[in-house]
Amino acid sequence: MKQKIDNSNKIILDLCGGTGAWSKPYKDARYDVRIITLPENDVRTYKPPENIYGILAAPPCTMFSFARTNAKKPRDLKEGMECVEACLRIIWKVQYETVSNYAKYTRLRFWALENPYHGFLKKFLGVPAFTFDPWEFGDGYQKRTALWGHFNEPIKTPIEMTKEAKAKAKTNSYLHTLGIKFDYLKSKDIHPEHFGKFDRQTRRSITPAGFAKAFYEANK
Repeated sequence: MKQKIDNSNKIILDLCGGTGAWSKPYKDARYDVRIITLPENDVRTYKPPENIYGILAAPPCTMFSFARTNAKKPRDLKEGMECVEACLRIIWKVQYETVSNYAKYTRLRFWALENPYHGFLKKFLGVPAFTFDPWEFGDGYQKRTALWGHFNEPIKTPIEMTKEAKAKAKTNSYLHTLGIKFDYLKSKDIHPEHFGKFDRQTRRSITPAGFAKAFYEANK
């Protein structure tokens, strides 16, 4: 009989976590997942506890996206960087906790910050440590995504998209394959503003389930 591992003492911070899709595999494995997202928690004022095991961060990409062509509000990169800077401050604060004066590692086992690849954030953070498309982890759509941080790379299991799949991906129909149920979004763990009308933009922002699972498997 396989012995169950007690993960309840391993704290995972999901910064700007929204629906909690990225951290869901950790929650399913009974890690102590804490989704730091509005309206209950603001990363700009959040003070992390001690002994954090891992950090996931997905700051809003509204101001960074190259696709921002018809927005009524002018692009404001300084405003966009507020949440990025807040996430990084939390990561740095946790990193200051060394295991001992002689240890060559800190208590934080991994951290990763996510944003669309085609955007301005590369101008601030440099070349990403890892990039992927959802179809490379079994989800049938394209959205080139970048990760910065310190983590084990998740193993890609690509399923090449056919012409039919690419055509479907341009419609709302592909959004039902994201691997996260609408009922889950309505659960008590998810704030109402994150499902609302659950439009195309909202669904595209959800971390693809295949990637989330692969990231968890590589960073337990």
